[in-house]
Amino acid sequence: MSAALSKRNVLVTGGAGYIGSHTCKALAAAGWVPVTFDNLSLGHRWAMKWGPLVEGELLDTAAVTAALRAHEVSAVVHFAASAYVGDSMRDPAFYYRNNLLTTLSLMEAMQAASVPVLLFSSSCAVYGDPVRLPIDENHPTVPLSPYGQTKLDCENAIRWYGQAYGLRWAALRYFNAAGADPDGQLGEVHDPETRLVPRAIMAVLGQGPALQVFGNDYPTADGTAIRDYIHVSDLADAHVRALEYLMQGGASTVCNLGTGAGFSVMEVIEAVTAQAGVDVPYHLAARREGDPSEVVADARRSAALIGWMPRHSSLGSIVRTAFTWHRDLKPGR
Repeated sequence: MSAALSKRNVLVTGGAGYIGSHTCKALAAAGWVPVTFDNLSLGHRWAMKWGPLVEGELLDTAAVTAALRAHEVSAVVHFAASAYVGDSMRDPAFYYRNNLLTTLSLMEAMQAASVPVLLFSSSCAVYGDPVRLPIDENHPTVPLSPYGQTKLDCENAIRWYGQAYGLRWAALRYFNAAGADPDGQLGEVHDPETRLVPRAIMAVLGQGPALQVFGNDYPTADGTAIRDYIHVSDLADAHVRALEYLMQGGASTVCNLGTGAGFSVMEVIEAVTAQAGVDVPYHLAARREGDPSEVVADARRSAALIGWMPRHSSLGSIVRTAFTWHRDLKPGR
């Protein structure tokens, strides 16, 4: 390994966000120095506890290049993106600018600073409506939203950069991130909050309105949609393992991150009710455009390539850690 690659400094774009901050903690525990590059538009300064913060815009290629050089970075973990499916349907131009153009700017900066390794935060949204379950990495990619399309477009750009310029990369396709740091140091704080688990918890704690259940006429056992929920600490662990895999010369790849087990909306509501000891207030609403009935991962490639297995992703663990986080959440942390 070259002297440059022996350095343990990694740039984490969006490292002040939900998954990014958990990953910074895991990287630091594994001996890396996570250098966060974030404009703090969605991230939180209080979440920055494990390495330096560089405030900046990813579209400012010169600023990204300067950060890579100043911190002698040997790899990049790229989280920064907009990730609301509904918003992407209303404003696809913003999603192409904020997801795809920023990724192109980042890779241009990496070339200028001779940084050869990129770990990309992708999504199961690239698959669209499943034609078979569980979904493996060879499943057709037919996104149902501009969000999913921009993630797939980023993957394709990264793949071509790898072929043309020697970039080594991995794209990690998450299923449904949930839960909070078991130590209570980090958790989910979004405005607006759109994810099922925190919205159910906020509803039962009186921190938000009654939960909306979007559709109860799906072809599932209880009529509500089924998703594969993966604990955020397990996602963070997968990033550390994938980074080590690439740094040790592993081939560029795409990997799913999920558990292989799905839970319906009503099963999540029941788990939150059991944790809280009172019923989650909810009401039924119409299905949302682009919501498949069931999405479950086949993550065997992640186990085989990077030795990753989820350890915190039982529904009980996800709900318990998230409930504790939201119950104890203080303004400004």
